[in-house]
Amino acid sequence: MKKLYLFLILSIISFLCAGAQTKSLHQLQQDFVDLRFGMFIHFNMPTFFNEDWPDPDASPELFNPVKMDCKQWAQAAKSANMTYGCLTTKHHSGFCIWDTKTTDYSVMNSPFKRDVVKEYADAFRAEGLGVMLYYSILDTHARLRPNSITPKHIDMIKAQLRELLTNYGEISALIIDGWDAPWSRISYDEVPFEEIYRLIKSIQPNCLVMDLNAAKYPAEALFYTDIKSYEQGAGQHISKDSNRLPALSCLPLQANWFWKESFPATVVKSPEKMVNDNIIPMGKVYCNFILNVAPNRDGLIDANALKALKEIGKLWKNDGQVAVIPQADAPIISSNIAKYKPSEGTWSSDYAIMDFANDDDFGSCWNSNPEVKNPWYSVSLNKEQAFNMIVITDRNNDRLQEYRLEYRVNDAWKPLYEGKAPTSLKVKIHRFDTVWGDAVRMVVIKSNGTPSIAEFGVYNERK
Repeated sequence: MKKLYLFLILSIISFLCAGAQTKSLHQLQQDFVDLRFGMFIHFNMPTFFNEDWPDPDASPELFNPVKMDCKQWAQAAKSANMTYGCLTTKHHSGFCIWDTKTTDYSVMNSPFKRDVVKEYADAFRAEGLGVMLYYSILDTHARLRPNSITPKHIDMIKAQLRELLTNYGEISALIIDGWDAPWSRISYDEVPFEEIYRLIKSIQPNCLVMDLNAAKYPAEALFYTDIKSYEQGAGQHISKDSNRLPALSCLPLQANWFWKESFPATVVKSPEKMVNDNIIPMGKVYCNFILNVAPNRDGLIDANALKALKEIGKLWKNDGQVAVIPQADAPIISSNIAKYKPSEGTWSSDYAIMDFANDDDFGSCWNSNPEVKNPWYSVSLNKEQAFNMIVITDRNNDRLQEYRLEYRVNDAWKPLYEGKAPTSLKVKIHRFDTVWGDAVRMVVIKSNGTPSIAEFGVYNERK
């Protein structure tokens, strides 16, 4: 009997451990890109206005999609040979379309009183489609706005994400919006990215985290995201020549993200263009294409959109993997402790002085004067502290060719790295064992022209 009990215990442990095993991030990224094509579903309080940014104090009484049929959405996605869906669980005005315990501003206090997230997830899984969710950090109803964020706001975000990742089965990706974008202005310090990222991974280790931040961060590295995301309507377009990262590109089929009264009588975008200009070429450059289809106020997809999706399905079949993604550096997820700190460097013109290299703006830069033979740049951390990564964003791809990195401790400079730049790409990432110091310095040994540094970041990633 003892042997039997031991066998049963070991079997249970083995089962639990097997269930906890996760794929590598690279494999998850590859799996995501191989999905090729999915449906974005913008459906929330803005659906019941004629604009995408409604009154954040609008009454929940307005949300009442009396004929809502998530099965219709899933079947429409299937007809286009899509492989997954992604639903706006909460948009910027803060209305939650799931059964949440975190706020009264939700579908459960509307006349509808049905958990839209659950019905969507169930319907898409029934059609064999993957389930992803969209979530906005910016929440104007909860007054979660720039310079107004409190610990209670952080607790609300964590609680809402915990609900979404606990109550609706496997979520293969979470698309996050309204966070450290030029228009939302909520930084990764005010709402700590690393805390949120690790919370998501602790609940669902295989859930990819995608922040829609391509408007700010360079295309050559994964800054605060597992997948590089591009919003075409905002002028963000993936390079079909040079992209080397797992990516997502999004575009609405209709004129806007959320449904408008004009939609039923307005021609949607061309199915041929969706296939030939997006799905096919993007698959070749490691990019998944997600097409937004906005349900109307009844909770149904309009006839003209349904017809277009069927046409896409006739024109394109998902033949799976097109290209193997190159191995990329792990995402940068921790705060930049060099941001806004005092900096020094070899002389330059005022329009490109040294503090432009740590101003959290990749559009500005420090340019050393061309007369300087071996330019240097340093940033003071104000106090001795731990760090284990330095990220240098070169304004001109291969301008920086060879340099030395040092850190200061007890008024003495110690070496961190000396040699060739690790890549010819703009973003050069150096990870190393944790050191303690109160300043960091870069000395340029060889460059292809005048050094021009867009950002010099120092980080202390959790191990």
